[in-house]
Amino acid sequence: MQKYKITKMNDFSSHQMAQIRMLEQQCKEFDGSSLRVGLESLKENGGDQAFLCQSDNQFIGFLSWYTSDGIEANINGIVHPDYRRQGVFGRLMESAAAELQIQGIQTCRFRVPSNSKPGIDCIRHLGGNFSTSEFSMNLIRFHTSTLRYSGLILRLEEAEDFEFMVTCSSQAFGDSESWTRNYFAHTKEPERVTYIAVDDLVPIGMVRVNHVHTGLAVIHDFCVLPAY
Repeated sequence: MQKYKITKMNDFSSHQMAQIRMLEQQCKEFDGSSLRVGLESLKENGGDQAFLCQSDNQFIGFLSWYTSDGIEANINGIVHPDYRRQGVFGRLMESAAAELQIQGIQTCRFRVPSNSKPGIDCIRHLGGNFSTSEFSMNLIRFHTSTLRYSGLILRLEEAEDFEFMVTCSSQAFGDSESWTRNYFAHTKEPERVTYIAVDDLVPIGMVRVNHVHTGLAVIHDFCVLPAY
């Protein structure tokens, strides 16, 4: 059996990130998929956790995870096309599982591109079941338009908005209020800003912006009360 070296990622230099990005690109091109493992979320402090697999000083495998609620882990993973079906992903999962258990994670959610046959086959082999679909949109440029509601404004979140945020998010996405409270507690970070949509002084929606790094921000938790 071939020997592989599994290490927890603690080097976030541009050189190492470039090597991982190259591995991501190799997998993406080989599979013909829209693979994206969220490398921009890897940070020394407060970012995703990650493990690397090396063979003769070459990166051949990568696995990262994060949790939004402290209960479920979202997992991304890639293995170099030349090293698949050789236990690489399994070794990475073993290393990650030991850490997940210590942190009290109860379930794992694997994020797989819908057009990645190798990824889907791998998760089926592990006995995973399809749960939900996620869609993303990339904003190319801004368009100015006339708002339907002339009184609609966006303002920064205030402390007293928390209960509205819980109500709005849980009703819009169908999550329980207890889970939503836990989720907001785990994702309250300086780089994550919440805006409240107010129509004639009545809060009706919210949107959160995660400033990943200079030049890149992710819009998420974009929702409106069902009544509106």
